[in-house]
Amino acid sequence: MAVVGRAIASLARRHGGRSLGVAAARTVTTSAVPASAQAANAQPTGEFAGAGFRHGDSHKARAPRRTQGAVEGTKVSLMFRIYDKPGALVDVLTIMANHGISLTRIESKPTKASDKLFDFQVDFEGTPEDPRLEPALKDLRAHTVVADLQEAVNVPWFPTRARDIDEFSAKTLDAGAELEADHPGFKDAEYRERRRMIVKNATTFRHGDTIPRVEYSAQEVETWGLVYSKLREYTDKYAVSAYKEIMPLMEEHCGYAEDNIPQAADISRFLHQATGFTLRPVSGLLSARDFLNALAFRVFFSTQYIRHHSRPLYTPEPDICHELMGHAPMFADPDFASFSHEIGLASLGASDEEIERLATCYWFSVEFGLCMEDGQRKAYGAGLLSSFGELEFACSPDRPAGGRDDFPKYKPWEPEVAAVQEYPITTYQPVYFVAESMQDAKERMRDYCEGLARPFGVRYEPYTSSVSVDRALVRMEPKREELEE
Repeated sequence: MAVVGRAIASLARRHGGRSLGVAAARTVTTSAVPASAQAANAQPTGEFAGAGFRHGDSHKARAPRRTQGAVEGTKVSLMFRIYDKPGALVDVLTIMANHGISLTRIESKPTKASDKLFDFQVDFEGTPEDPRLEPALKDLRAHTVVADLQEAVNVPWFPTRARDIDEFSAKTLDAGAELEADHPGFKDAEYRERRRMIVKNATTFRHGDTIPRVEYSAQEVETWGLVYSKLREYTDKYAVSAYKEIMPLMEEHCGYAEDNIPQAADISRFLHQATGFTLRPVSGLLSARDFLNALAFRVFFSTQYIRHHSRPLYTPEPDICHELMGHAPMFADPDFASFSHEIGLASLGASDEEIERLATCYWFSVEFGLCMEDGQRKAYGAGLLSSFGELEFACSPDRPAGGRDDFPKYKPWEPEVAAVQEYPITTYQPVYFVAESMQDAKERMRDYCEGLARPFGVRYEPYTSSVSVDRALVRMEPKREELEE
């Protein structure tokens, strides 16, 4: 493992560090501050949903019943109104400091009643029964227009620890063992049974478990090999440099080879050493909310089954060729890992509309993203890196390419534009977003996430694989009608 460590350290030295959080707009988040974050196919796939979630389906459908309650840790919210004059805020903060109150968050806005008044929302560690509150409120009311405790904010349920992912990991929108009538393996009873056996790994997996190893058959390895050799030819031409630098490390340390299917457990261990990301087996497609929430804990859901051998260069869904050849290598790149982590953190407690926009940003980046290198468009999105046809279509300056004579449209990577861009899921993408670099893609995504109108900030704690928030919240479980959909 020492060799692995040196290789990973070399990658890390050439890239930026990882981000630890996403703050809400117009909000100062503090840490107890005293008051003074397609499958390898030459032709378009069928319903391609990215790696693990079906985009476009309601992210509320079949939502699991989860525990409603306050986020772990205690916060109290307080609103006060003061006149806009020199020293007014300092006076109020001094009162709080004198009562031993340390803020975790402060937000301000002018009142509608008068341009000379400002409202402040502050949050701090404590409970409504805290003995410091009553005397503090008494003093505050003597120096402000109004000062009152506020109700906790209701937000959609979200995990606060990596092990909370156990609560929804098996709640897929469809079962990985169940196939549609147009699936190449639909009439193959042996293939369907094989899928059921492999999917069982995901349904019994719990946080902290070692990912079960799959003994792949000679036929499965042959299918993998056909895809692997074809893709390596195209990724050498059109993939970003980070991908091409990482793949030899995956071959050396994770068992990537034309004649061997690497094990998810080995890949997960390698990624964890590189960027803190881990793989987690999944039995089918998840809701967008659940899938993105897992990224906040640097967890990526990955299938373990492979496409049907009768059509090795086609799949209507994510399989190990897509997950392990498209996604996994990029998660060893610090910039890409931080980029994905930002999207995950922003999804925690986000509204349905924000989840939809974040999922669309994910589609145009993590799945189909391009960036410039040496004046050429290169792919970093897994939907491209695992599809030699679309990879050529998106990146080649010549035509015909990818079996097509036409050119797609290219737009600069602007998350606020990508978030509302329509797209097909059964054909090559007519529009691709191009970042100036992976660093540029990450920074723009971070800026977009920080601008979301979420009423709280989040901070990731890497050593405990947990998140903390800066204000009092109630994580609401889904409504009954949503549970029954």
